[in-house]
Amino acid sequence: MHDTNWHETHAATSLNRILPRLEARFANGIDTNEWEGYLNRLRQHFPRLFSCLHALYGQHYDFFYHLESVLASATTMWIERPNQLKALDALRETDPQWYQSQRMVGAMCYVDLFTNDLTGLRERIPYLTELGISYLHLMPVFKVPVGDNDGGYAVSSYRDVNPEHGNMEQLAELASELRHHGISLCLDFVFNHTSDEHDWALRALDGDPEYQGYYRLFPDRTLPDAYEKTMKPVFPDEHPGSFTYRNRLKNWVWTTFHNYQWDLNYENPAVFNRMLEEMLFLANQGVEILRLDAVAYIWKRLGTDCQNQPEAHTIIQAFNALARISAPAMIFKSEAIVHPDEVRKYIDESECQLSYNPQLMSLLWNSLATRKVEILNKGMQRRFSIPANCAWVNYVRCHDDVGFAFSNDDVRDTNYDPASHRRFLAEFFTGRFPESFARGQPFQEDKLSGETRISGTCASLAGLEQALHDDDQEGIELAIQRIILILGVILTIGGIPLIFMVDEIGLLNDYGYESDVEKIGDSRWLHRAAFDWQRAEMRRDSSTIPGRIYQDLLRLIQIRQQNPALDRAETEIVDSGNLHVFAYFRTNGDHSVLVLANFSENPQPIEGRHLRLLGLRKSVVDLVAGRTIVAAHTLEMEPYDIMILSRPTGR
Repeated sequence: MHDTNWHETHAATSLNRILPRLEARFANGIDTNEWEGYLNRLRQHFPRLFSCLHALYGQHYDFFYHLESVLASATTMWIERPNQLKALDALRETDPQWYQSQRMVGAMCYVDLFTNDLTGLRERIPYLTELGISYLHLMPVFKVPVGDNDGGYAVSSYRDVNPEHGNMEQLAELASELRHHGISLCLDFVFNHTSDEHDWALRALDGDPEYQGYYRLFPDRTLPDAYEKTMKPVFPDEHPGSFTYRNRLKNWVWTTFHNYQWDLNYENPAVFNRMLEEMLFLANQGVEILRLDAVAYIWKRLGTDCQNQPEAHTIIQAFNALARISAPAMIFKSEAIVHPDEVRKYIDESECQLSYNPQLMSLLWNSLATRKVEILNKGMQRRFSIPANCAWVNYVRCHDDVGFAFSNDDVRDTNYDPASHRRFLAEFFTGRFPESFARGQPFQEDKLSGETRISGTCASLAGLEQALHDDDQEGIELAIQRIILILGVILTIGGIPLIFMVDEIGLLNDYGYESDVEKIGDSRWLHRAAFDWQRAEMRRDSSTIPGRIYQDLLRLIQIRQQNPALDRAETEIVDSGNLHVFAYFRTNGDHSVLVLANFSENPQPIEGRHLRLLGLRKSVVDLVAGRTIVAAHTLEMEPYDIMILSRPTGR
């Protein structure tokens, strides 16, 4: 183990030796001023890059060859970077935490389900701007195998768009047009694995030893059996274990997720460099936010669960340093559906500036089921705080399942048994619990423990499908209120809210997947419904269900984007004095609001004296309802009500 001084000294020596060769290699056609700016970023970030790469690959005899190759790749991709993106780089460097702005409101969708193709999506940009969207995450758009492809996450080429969506030129044009409308494009970077139809995998199958070294291959079951003693399969229903035998190779291949997804071998420095080139290629198409898929799995170690290894963090930190050098306008978002304490470890300015918040997502659904906020309070008080220059991406629904990724300690501290509680939630959200309002389906259900993950649209899980089926007008109203409640929380609690496009119009479950041979057996397609544009046309009619949901959501988005208390503000979780009501302050300098969220279908009182203890006056303004409330003795909250309380103007 080397100390900091050793790394600093050797980093400086290495860069001084490599730079003349880089300058000689790329001398032709480089603008002198641009080159100097690039060198400044290189000098700034090279020490931590060197430290990361040396930790990963310093034991290789040819380490300095690979180090120079990495810098050559980064420089090549920077030279190829379009001028408009270099201008964006300069802009972002003047406001490096631009993603913390209250103007950031995210949406996510599948291209083919939202608008058929990339051309159609460009035509729908006005719909996004109307809703106030400033961040668009397109689900995987790259070339994938026909048939089984894990919903696009079995990538066959990072440089080719799925022909059904369009081509790479159209994607770059879309990114540019989105940017002109103030919308940042987010794409997935599936860097743990490739499909078995990727060119590298095909070359490995053909017997090329160089490309066989890109993956983890084993001639017999000795090591796979040893690894699996401490590993848990991700999709046990369809892919038991983490290895697949390929007869053509006469080897077992590491396949964490599906037998057609081959895990990359990051112990090989050539793999790091090749994936760096793919990453920067995407940056050069105009991607501003890169979602790093399955970050927990990218490094393996015998005797562990092969998740969250220290080297996984080091790899991301190295990629981060290189992005800061070659494409500083692009930031990272981590996707780590693991224990909440592990999720937070990926969040740092030098690693992932953004991160999904699966804990908040699961605890919002938990609070709807239990009508109580005890676990939500504990989870957020203990783990919502992250480095000041980073941000959560908060969501209630995404393309994936709803997993109950909260801490067992938080559950125990509220006098619940974690295993029993998760079984209750599984029963509740699949509609098997008596008087449940939810209509969901199990995903990867464990028959022995009773635990499962849940599929279903936000509207169906919140009770709208059941209420419509029963023609229950009161139930319909409560379902709408539940939808707005949880969307209201993600819009106001701090970080970037991310809306799965269909939730804003209350789309229900799509059971058609059960008759599709390519989708049957994967209940997640239940909520991956095609966008209903006829339903969306009703969004301006408040007498309709889509209109109610859309307009209430739009009102909350407008409050978010206009209120200075919600701009780059601090979040403080507080005790409301009512076990059904979630409460938190948002504070930005002299501006402050208190958000109250009632997770019960019954009216809930908040004692006036408790509000005074929290610093509020007897008279407060509810920004959601647009009215002044006098809470001398008690503040009464309606069922599933969300309030954003502020002092009256001038006080």
